[in-house]
Amino acid sequence: MKNWWHLDIQEAARTLETDLAGGLSEAQVQARLTRYGPNALREEKGRGRLKIFLDQFAGFIIWVLIGAALVSGFLQEWVDALAIIAIIVLNAILGFIQENRAEKSLLALKRMAAPFSKVVRSGLRASVPSADIVPGDLIELEAGDHVPADSRVVWHTPNFAVQEASLTGESTPVMKTALELEERDIPLAERANIVYLGTAVVAGKARALVAETGMLTELGRIAGMIQSITSETTPLQKRLEQFGKWIVYLCFALVAIVFVMGLLRGGKVLDMFMMAVSLAVAAIPEGLPAVVTIALALGVQRMIRRHVLIRKLPSVETLGCATVICSDKTGTLTRNEMTVRAVFTMSGTYEVTGTGYEPKGEFLGEGAAVDPKENPDLTACLKAGVLCNDSELIENEGGYKILGDPTEGAILTVAAKAGIRKGPLAERFPFIEEIPFDSERKQMTIVRSDPERKTFTAYVKGAPDILLSRCAKVLDHGVERPRTEADLARILDMNGRLSDQALRVLAVAVRTFDREPDEYHASHIETDLTFTGLLAMIDPPREEVKEAIDKCRHSGIKTVMITGDHKNTAVAIARELGFFGEDSLALTGQELDALSEADFDRDIARTSVYARVSPEHKLRVVRAWRKRGDVVAMTGDGVNDAPAVKEADIGVAMGVTGTDVTKEVSDMIITDDNFASIVAAVEEGRGIYDNIKKFIHYLLSCNSGEILVIFTASLFGLPVPLLPIQILWVNLVTDGLPALALGMDPVEKDIMDRPPRPTHEAVITRARMGLILSQGFFIAFCALAAFCFVLLVEEEGIVRARTAALFTMTCSQLFHALNCRSQSRSLFRIGPFTNMKLVFAGGASFLLQVLVIYLPFTQRIFRVEALSLVDLVVMIIFSSLPLWAMEIAKLVNQRFRFIPET
Repeated sequence: MKNWWHLDIQEAARTLETDLAGGLSEAQVQARLTRYGPNALREEKGRGRLKIFLDQFAGFIIWVLIGAALVSGFLQEWVDALAIIAIIVLNAILGFIQENRAEKSLLALKRMAAPFSKVVRSGLRASVPSADIVPGDLIELEAGDHVPADSRVVWHTPNFAVQEASLTGESTPVMKTALELEERDIPLAERANIVYLGTAVVAGKARALVAETGMLTELGRIAGMIQSITSETTPLQKRLEQFGKWIVYLCFALVAIVFVMGLLRGGKVLDMFMMAVSLAVAAIPEGLPAVVTIALALGVQRMIRRHVLIRKLPSVETLGCATVICSDKTGTLTRNEMTVRAVFTMSGTYEVTGTGYEPKGEFLGEGAAVDPKENPDLTACLKAGVLCNDSELIENEGGYKILGDPTEGAILTVAAKAGIRKGPLAERFPFIEEIPFDSERKQMTIVRSDPERKTFTAYVKGAPDILLSRCAKVLDHGVERPRTEADLARILDMNGRLSDQALRVLAVAVRTFDREPDEYHASHIETDLTFTGLLAMIDPPREEVKEAIDKCRHSGIKTVMITGDHKNTAVAIARELGFFGEDSLALTGQELDALSEADFDRDIARTSVYARVSPEHKLRVVRAWRKRGDVVAMTGDGVNDAPAVKEADIGVAMGVTGTDVTKEVSDMIITDDNFASIVAAVEEGRGIYDNIKKFIHYLLSCNSGEILVIFTASLFGLPVPLLPIQILWVNLVTDGLPALALGMDPVEKDIMDRPPRPTHEAVITRARMGLILSQGFFIAFCALAAFCFVLLVEEEGIVRARTAALFTMTCSQLFHALNCRSQSRSLFRIGPFTNMKLVFAGGASFLLQVLVIYLPFTQRIFRVEALSLVDLVVMIIFSSLPLWAMEIAKLVNQRFRFIPET
């Protein structure tokens, strides 16, 4: 944007070739519409519902499963084909439900623009569509209006204020001026003579010259940044895609080996093909995509209970490897409730306890509790603050809230702590007149009458340095006396010390008139004042955030504050919360601009606070961290946060204060705007990834057991122990409910004591794969032992032997699910019943397996027959061996440490 704030009004009008009195002519408007185009944001086409649904079939494993279904259908194995198709469709439906949100960020941005605006054209006032506004238009604004374009203020009433939170992130309304600003390079939040598209007028009236429209506005530039950012796949998506390909290639290799070996041993081509199909069905983890999707979806439901709403499913897992959390200050790290921390009067300085708008707290003087009612200076200061106040402190079911300005709310709250309420005071001293705050005077005054004494008193509050220059007296121990130079030095010294603590300081003064003033003008009323005190306040940190940040530090996650607030305030909050140390750096947006990329890359790890930043700065910070290989979570609520939120690995929007734009580009929404909820989400994300690894471990060890059964039988010339339909049944009954129950295993207590997981870490490490294969070998051994026991020892038929192998394979996998809850900790130390979902899932799967064996209808489908009670008991004993073997291994591992931890 051009430095419009640096131009005086006449120069701005000349540059824009417009008339300050009459505005543009219709001919000029039409010419500029042709030149600049409509005052609208360029739309970006989002994904339609059909495209979102079709995208669910894009994974490599999904295509392999589709191929397996086609082969099964070609061989007329319709049950197999339908089962595989059902799994594919279920996975697609679950993914579609979670992702059925088109990119609405540009539509949300458009909603922030006013549909109609008031303009002056050819000397006449008119209401025109905001899309028809052009550079040079003279617009009129008043309280309640949305600003239609970036504009230079040329006239305003004294109380003209604009709410710019959506652009700057700071909730306090900004007083505007028509004066030119001396500096050329000024942060957006400090451009006091510019109003921006997407902001709203909260008080007063103004006229302004439109300087930029459409995509050239600050909001338009943000929209352009959002459009330029492309979505990337998450670490889990990348790893699962690679992992799926590895599994499929291995499967094809084994199928080819078995097929060739069978032919060399004299087997029939069709029989060998059927065996190869059986092996393929055994090798491919059909349930993996669905189970991962369902586990993530179940994790989403758990997160809702912790005030986290997940918009994009894979981001659940990405949270688990977050290494940096870039957070806004106001309302996320802090309460967004201004709180008076200290009161200074001529009789002493008093610390005030308590936070927020709840009027609970004490006044401490030199560490001891003080009764304000016994201190006339303190009482007078607080009364003056209450009577110079347009806001209201309201109690409701959820606690206390402020109707009006947060700063005035803090004054009402501290007074209420002293037992001074506005209602009774305002009744006793009726309102007469108000001189509103303006950016030149930097103070406001309310005049009230005292019917009993028949006097009138002006209550004044404002910037200490300016207000003190209007004070001729001070209130000292309840007595007014002339102000001395020593008094002035003392007050200014205290103001400096309080400001150094990042406290916002207001001075309060009064003036009493014997009769009603002749005129209510600032120059007449705001002179010869009596100083009563200083009120020092801050938006305090949330109590629970400090513990959450400690947890982050302990788990290897760096916290970074990015705020539109002033540097000293931001550093004070960061220091109080414990993430700004001796070696930490704080940078403003201007200081960041002055740094080269090399210098910034060098300092980024030490920089904990960024203040007075623009959307480009936030985007630069996020990209710098990502370039280092870090996984970044970025929080935001305003439109100015949206590009960085979209760029981050995990974009986090605020649910209470967040704009629609930021919510639409985010991956997740914090419904209580609390930093502690983000940390809770990281904890859940780590737990979900742990559980994903558990059930992948479980699926692979079970599938490798099925592969080894068929491969070994082929190697030794035995009949096929399991038919394709039987293998598919095993996968359905064991890969379904038990795998899902593993995905809901409770989060381990020490999960936040571990460092973040590297993004390049494989889902299954080599060491873990070794453990998987050894467990798969043991499962295969049990099933083959049962098969050979019935076939060779009992000399029963092949159908009965396959039934025994099927039953043992299923039950051994159900026992093995208990192993997978931890690689190294005993099931009995964890507690067999601490995951009752797994117990019930195992019981349900066991019951289904029994029904398959004993129901005549299912016997025909799965080609099995009933087992005797003796056979059943023997098979259950065989099936439990993997559990006991692993328990022994875990016991030995406590001394020799041979089982991998990851």
